[in-house]
Amino acid sequence: MSNNSKATIENKSQLIKYFIDGIKKNNNQRIGVEHEKFLFNKKDLKRIDYKQLTKVFEILKNKGWEPEYEKDTVIGLKKDSQKITTEPGLQYELSGAPFKNIHSVCSENSSHFNELKEVFSSLSITTSSIAYDPYNKIIDIPKSPKERYKIMTSEMPKGGKLSLDMMYKTAGIQINYDYTSEGDFEKKFKIGNYLAPLTIALFANSPFNENNISGYLSYRGKVWQETSRGGIMPITFDKVNFEKYIDHAINYPILFLKKKEVYYSPNGQTFKDFLSGNLDFLKGEKPTLEDFENHLGTIFTEIRLRQVIEFRSLDTCNFGCICNGPSFFTGLIYGSLDETYEIIKNWKKEEVMEAYLNAPKQGLNTLLNNRKLIDWGKIFFDLAKKGLEKRNELNKSEKNETIYLKHVEEIINNRKTRAEILIEQFNKTKNLDFLVNHDENFSYSGFQS
Repeated sequence: MSNNSKATIENKSQLIKYFIDGIKKNNNQRIGVEHEKFLFNKKDLKRIDYKQLTKVFEILKNKGWEPEYEKDTVIGLKKDSQKITTEPGLQYELSGAPFKNIHSVCSENSSHFNELKEVFSSLSITTSSIAYDPYNKIIDIPKSPKERYKIMTSEMPKGGKLSLDMMYKTAGIQINYDYTSEGDFEKKFKIGNYLAPLTIALFANSPFNENNISGYLSYRGKVWQETSRGGIMPITFDKVNFEKYIDHAINYPILFLKKKEVYYSPNGQTFKDFLSGNLDFLKGEKPTLEDFENHLGTIFTEIRLRQVIEFRSLDTCNFGCICNGPSFFTGLIYGSLDETYEIIKNWKKEEVMEAYLNAPKQGLNTLLNNRKLIDWGKIFFDLAKKGLEKRNELNKSEKNETIYLKHVEEIINNRKTRAEILIEQFNKTKNLDFLVNHDENFSYSGFQS
């Protein structure tokens, strides 16, 4: 966000400039990964409450993390370009710094994992690197004290029946990519959306609900499809540019508004109304760029644009496999962009949308453009590998980023997702005790880091 974030928006050209200001040079493209996880009490697998979370924060403060506040309430931590935030049900999120390569992304995650091992051990907290809380009902999940989440809890169910499941019971991985021009944005935006069915299927890791099999491989994927302001943006299938994205985004109703530390609840008016100075409760006041950026963050689609392009369709996974999604997409987005775009550019909206809706349940058997997703997975895996080889970003051992593709390769070769492996395990044990990391290794059997 620019230093001019408090400036009033007088015309659309300022909004277009906001996205233009996000353009990076080819040699300055970065990868940022945001990774959510659930925190449970070890003794009963109930989710931790805010009081326990503050104890986590206290220990991390001694490791160099600085608290961030909403009024007098600690709501997160920061250290350099990293942030720790929490979701509505106190899901724990590490928002990583933007890095040049996956080696650095993985190193950051590994370092933070080592910090957390000590914290969890001392507080009798455990975690399960799964993308939908398999144990707890929404009514039993403690709520974050963040004021905006109170507004969202009231408003979100009006536009999607599983919105509260999204807020309180899901955990995902988000990958942020840079764009080098308006045309480059369009290609990356379309690739992310057109490949959303494959992303959901390939990284499916949420097959359980309330201690039983849900009938879905990615129940998280299903939940996000039934979430207010979610799904695949309809403009995806048109010619897309910054102005088109803006015209679509400003027609979303305002979800909440923060002005001078006061949160305002919505009344159905859109951001477009705000731009015209027609918000009833602000008496003609117009928005700032900061208001616009906050509004962009209340759109919960699979792919989202701010001053980076956010890929949001991946189920969260364990520390052993945390780098495989980012490596897969980095190979496609930064290494094999044009080849990937050539494959998807003529796919039909109806086929993409049907595959998107089927993928959470059918997984890699989902049909898209007359092929199963497992077959598309092989094609795009080869392109991702080729892209990473072309990037030739080396670690200290002179190895390139393809070393992080092994989990995706296992899934494709075995034709079996993490979700299916977990279901097999459940069918043997008849309970879900194996999902929590009692031994603190944060890794599923078969997916060791």
